[in-house]
Amino acid sequence: MRKIVTLLLLAFSPYLLWAQSRTITGFTKESADAETKLEEKFDSQLNAGNLNQWMKRLTAKPHHLSSVYGKLNAEFIRDQFRSWGYEAEIETYKVLFPTPKLRLLELTGPTRYKAKLAEPQLKEDGTSSPTDQLPTYNAWSPDGDVTAELVFVNYGIPDDYEQLERMGIDVKGKIVIAKYGGSWRGIKPKVAQEHGAIGCLIYSDPEDDGYTRGDVYPKGPFRPKDGVQRGSVLDMPIYPGDPLTPGVGATADAKRLTQAEATNLIKIPVLPISYGDALPLLEALTGPVAPAKWKGALPITYHIGPGPAKVHLKLQFDWKMVDCLNVIAKLKGS
Repeated sequence: MRKIVTLLLLAFSPYLLWAQSRTITGFTKESADAETKLEEKFDSQLNAGNLNQWMKRLTAKPHHLSSVYGKLNAEFIRDQFRSWGYEAEIETYKVLFPTPKLRLLELTGPTRYKAKLAEPQLKEDGTSSPTDQLPTYNAWSPDGDVTAELVFVNYGIPDDYEQLERMGIDVKGKIVIAKYGGSWRGIKPKVAQEHGAIGCLIYSDPEDDGYTRGDVYPKGPFRPKDGVQRGSVLDMPIYPGDPLTPGVGATADAKRLTQAEATNLIKIPVLPISYGDALPLLEALTGPVAPAKWKGALPITYHIGPGPAKVHLKLQFDWKMVDCLNVIAKLKGS
């Protein structure tokens, strides 16, 4: 017991020495004491409840680029910084931001199914109203109208295509369906495109984000049957940000590329879907049974294809320039 007490004293002795001397590297004892008191004063004014209050305020309504509530959020954040003594302003940039005009996904054979492509409104969640909400889509997917046999590609990462090649399966001229996970979503259509696919669907399998993991929303945190993960599919490794102004701020007078010149835009249509909409598509596949590591938690035998499942994917977007608001806060030092 004495040995344990000695070890504990040795372990805590550096902290005790620091607390007694209140020294900080680069500070005199007097300035260290003043700094410590200042930090304690700062810490005493922090209120964890603010996080809950601000999060509710910022997420009360859809606030995507160019939305009314997005502007209100930017003004709220600016005013918060000003109340804390910062110089704060809103800077406006003009960026390319496509929003859906038409989304169609249907299984045309051997059976027929038209995807719902919609999340239901939940009485438990006031923010789930479709009012002002963007449809489920992947931003910066191109327009497209393609019909082809379907191929299941697991997570759609390079290793999965190596497995397909070993099995003698080619996705050229096909539409692929991939699970969310394993990599960033923008990698999936990029790799599909590199292998000759003409379209890409992405869904959340319940094994990764759904009932297999625990209770689904609103009872728990996991994705429900009709839930869809939205998000960008820009080719980020080439360059991030506004596709038309690489390397410079997207100010109103910035020199811009054409859409055809923007090398970080994916070339094949991409659409995210729920596992509710994915189930009839995957169920219609035959061909080899998927490797054990590829299988998800849907109540089917996972086959790879290609076909006989054939799908029709049609997407059209409004390719408009919109305001992107950045709150810039500055605190002058001495």
